[in-house]
Amino acid sequence: MFQPKIPTMPQPSGLVTPPAVVQPTTITPGTPAPAPAAAPEPSRPVVQLTPGTALALVGAGTAVVLVVGTVLVSLLLAVAVTSASVAVCAVVLRSLIASDAKRR
Repeated sequence: MFQPKIPTMPQPSGLVTPPAVVQPTTITPGTPAPAPAAAPEPSRPVVQLTPGTALALVGAGTAVVLVVGTVLVSLLLAVAVTSASVAVCAVVLRSLIASDAKRR
């Protein structure tokens, strides 16, 4: 299962034909060149930015920034509350251990 499989080179099949000889062609001067084709229309529509659209984009961007900021602040607050509660638990446990050591 873990042994590598080495690919084998395929054997040539049938007769191999020699490459064809390319003959040069002659160019006759004086033939008119074809007219250049017109540029094709762009396939994507052009977006026109109106003042109303710009205002909508600014409003949507502001909303996204506010939502992301709220989520990040709430995560930071959750970490702060958790660390404060762990610190209170540590102080209480330290006090209990110290008072238990005084009794003995």
